[in-house]
Amino acid sequence: MLRRETAASPERAAAALAGLRRYQEAPRRARRARPVRYRSGAARLRDGVRGSDAPPVVLVPSLINPPFVLDLAPGHSLVAHLAAAGFHPWLLDWGTPRAQDAGLDLAGHVTRRLLPLLARLDRPPLLVGYCLGGTLALAAAAALPAGRVAGVATIATPWHFAGYGEATRAALADFWARVAPGCRALGVVPMEVLQTAFWQLDPARTIAKYAAFATMPADAAARFVQLEDWANGGAPLTYAAGADLFETLFAADRTGRGDWQAGAATVAPLSLRCPTIEFVSLTDRIVPAATAIGLPDRHDVDAGHVGMMVGSRAETLLWDPLIAWLRTIHA
Repeated sequence: MLRRETAASPERAAAALAGLRRYQEAPRRARRARPVRYRSGAARLRDGVRGSDAPPVVLVPSLINPPFVLDLAPGHSLVAHLAAAGFHPWLLDWGTPRAQDAGLDLAGHVTRRLLPLLARLDRPPLLVGYCLGGTLALAAAAALPAGRVAGVATIATPWHFAGYGEATRAALADFWARVAPGCRALGVVPMEVLQTAFWQLDPARTIAKYAAFATMPADAAARFVQLEDWANGGAPLTYAAGADLFETLFAADRTGRGDWQAGAATVAPLSLRCPTIEFVSLTDRIVPAATAIGLPDRHDVDAGHVGMMVGSRAETLLWDPLIAWLRTIHA
């Protein structure tokens, strides 16, 4: 990708390689994860405020990349912000799939991982799903009886995968056809494979950000490393979940067409029997606004996929409007 994108500019190639070397050699600090309270298979529910009896809010991250983007650092943590606002945040950690999990598809992550964890809570939670986590949070709400979920908020969540456009979907289908046999043999879709797919969405930007990092000031560079470690890290997907992502969602758009099921329930967000809202980024390259669900209650955010969650304006653009909506349910 580097050779293709910088073929006409050796200087740009050199800058990107210098940025990559700086990233590889940057110092890191060990992260301290929130304590685990409940487990279901490989998945874990981490407690954001030990011993709190405040209204529970379960944060459902994407299966892709680690969950700590929702609890990144002091001042950049939705978990901490929710706790300060009087809620009891729980952070779902999907964990690392085991050999016996190879057949666990996206719906299986809902019915066999998320729902058993929600059942451990002593009152109906509010679900807040980020990226693909929002897709799965909607499926969980659809699979549960009325009254078992207090509400669902989705953030930068794809639903109408046709909104990615035919060219992108065709490129991803071709990519999946090439990597699927190896992934099937492994039983998982490694993060390196998924990252390669994401780079294809905007390869020029990938090169540009590493070229810029080569000369970035130290304070901004530390933040860059923190976010890139998140973007480049994480457990693999089970093979079945990866196949679902590329075949059921990107290729067939079964969510957008209204025929995707979680267990026995067809997931139809507009017919959920609980309050819902979607937060849609207007500048998102990973989840374009054209893929949004179309809920009646929609809040547009003028920040990108990651910036809306942990950027310098995240509190104003996303966190506070989210908390204001949560308070309409638990005043």
